[in-house]
Amino acid sequence: MFEVDLGHYLTLGAIIFTIGVVGIFLNRKNIIVILMSIELILLAVNINLVAFSMYSQDITGQIFTLFILTVAAAEAAIGLAIIVVYYRNAGTIRVEEIDKLKG
Repeated sequence: MFEVDLGHYLTLGAIIFTIGVVGIFLNRKNIIVILMSIELILLAVNINLVAFSMYSQDITGQIFTLFILTVAAAEAAIGLAIIVVYYRNAGTIRVEEIDKLKG
């Protein structure tokens, strides 16, 4: 049949990483899309870490993946909270106008 090896996982990770980077550079106006693109980049890194961890029979990559998932969840929660508070104060979440946060 068909065997999935390390190259397939790395290709999938590279495709997801590229989609995340393109999402950041093509859409610089919507902060929600930028946050989702950052999540895609972190997901691609996690796929590569788990693939290398399984390939080398070492658990270190999977432990780093848990830390990255924790940081990504915190980033999403704090980022969305900041966006909600900013929207309540300013009435918009356009990236061009976020420089008003400077003190």
